[in-house]
Amino acid sequence: MIFEKTYLKSLKVSGNELMSIKTLELTSASEGMFIPDTSVFLDGSLREAITKGLLRGKVLIHTLIIKRFEEDCRKGSALGYLGIKELREIVETVERLGLEDYVRIEYISLFPKSISVSRVDNIDEIIRETARELNAVLITNDEITYEVCKALKIQCLLLSKPKTKLEIEKYFDSETMSIHLKEGTIPYAKKGKPGNWRLVPISYEVLTREYLEKIVRELISVTRRIGTNARIEIGREHSLIIQYGDYRIVIVMPPVSDGIEITAVRPLTKRKLEDYNLHPKVVNRLESQAEGILIAGPPGAGKTTFAQALAEFYMRRNKIVKTIESPRDMVLPNEITQLSKSYASSEELHDILLLSRPDYTIFDEMRDTADFQLYVDLRLAGVGMVGVVHATSPIDAIQRFLGRIDVGMLPSVIDTVLFMRDGEVTKVYSLEMVVKVPEGLKEEDLARPVVVVKDFLTEEPEYEIYVFGEETFVVPIKKTTTLPKAILDKRVITRIVRALKKYIPPNEIRVERVSEGTYVVKIPESYMGIAISRGLPKLESIKKKYNVDIRVEPR
Repeated sequence: MIFEKTYLKSLKVSGNELMSIKTLELTSASEGMFIPDTSVFLDGSLREAITKGLLRGKVLIHTLIIKRFEEDCRKGSALGYLGIKELREIVETVERLGLEDYVRIEYISLFPKSISVSRVDNIDEIIRETARELNAVLITNDEITYEVCKALKIQCLLLSKPKTKLEIEKYFDSETMSIHLKEGTIPYAKKGKPGNWRLVPISYEVLTREYLEKIVRELISVTRRIGTNARIEIGREHSLIIQYGDYRIVIVMPPVSDGIEITAVRPLTKRKLEDYNLHPKVVNRLESQAEGILIAGPPGAGKTTFAQALAEFYMRRNKIVKTIESPRDMVLPNEITQLSKSYASSEELHDILLLSRPDYTIFDEMRDTADFQLYVDLRLAGVGMVGVVHATSPIDAIQRFLGRIDVGMLPSVIDTVLFMRDGEVTKVYSLEMVVKVPEGLKEEDLARPVVVVKDFLTEEPEYEIYVFGEETFVVPIKKTTTLPKAILDKRVITRIVRALKKYIPPNEIRVERVSEGTYVVKIPESYMGIAISRGLPKLESIKKKYNVDIRVEPR
């Protein structure tokens, strides 16, 4: 009879760590015949088990594993290279330790009858079915595979280390924001807080490729455990983004990078919206009016931390809140559903959010056109949107939408822009649409729709956005000291006469203000040539200084 049994054997892996082995008791027909799947090659647990004498008998390696690793390696995948290297080291370990009498490495090319030849893409499924047909023991470190084998009555041996502190966690302390590990260099850490951090060496021992490969294997292994809150958010041939608890870990491998590089980021603080000391007017707008919000700022300015605080602020006010993230690294209550952009298309996210009808959606790290278009579509459908974007100034965040939507739609999509720097909100903009003559133009027939970007607290216009011809212009509004009209008129007229009297007798110069900001200079027609050739440059400087329009006409 086959029944479950747990073995716990001591291993000196690192200090006093233990390797836990769960297996179904072996029948006499299968004793000593083991078939490993791909997982135990990527994390090195098969070699470790052989080295510690936990396996005795035949280890049957399916040639499909070798083929997959080889194909991946030729495509440039560093994981394929790790797999081939592990295969070689297993064979060399058996020979070096003289274990040939206890462990025999053999290769098989059997294809199970229960699987179609066209389905060779799922190698681990093929290996599992091969173990069933040979009545052999499947070796894995994937807990899901182990549970499937239990359900299918396939003999399975689960190699897994106890849930101890990972190697990468040892680099963090209470002040560490992020760590930066790269082969051939010493490890560095950013310590402090956003806006006030320093880059310091963690140690002066140069990191080797073997050591970083060990960290990569360990991280891949922990994502296969059940209940570890670890997952591969984005997996590509040459890079991985892993979310492990609060840690966001980016792994880049050759040939994309010139060496293995691991960057791990962890949020140091978690703040509430009340901790930001926002002006009551801003808090009231966020609570009752703003529904198209942009949180902008340079990298490391505290945008995501503020977005987390805003999400919880809305949740406490009985709003349904969801997030779109890639990777999902926000630390939020379970009441807030976090959706992954890596595992769903824009169309799927669009349908999910429209049908579930959240009050607010937090869109973290908006990068490409598809992200901006999804934000626009959901906002125009009536969903309250909060988008997080990288920008060096508040107006840059708005300009990232230009060319992706019509200028006239901007205020309907974006009504509030919050700019972050050094972990605090330093600027708040509001947008509105008006029909007017754009700033700097004088002719009334040039009136057109203009998006006015205002400082929300002072209500002073700072930028105008409008279309002129086929070009879209973002024009800063210059702040000039306003003079009383009588004083301004006197100064402008005096400057005009002073500029022209060298070429035209002063008694022949007549200056009139025909409208606010517009002056007409009337001179005899005989002086028109010299006025235009000599006096026009001086009149242009007067126009710029006082922001007025000056026209010269014959009298």
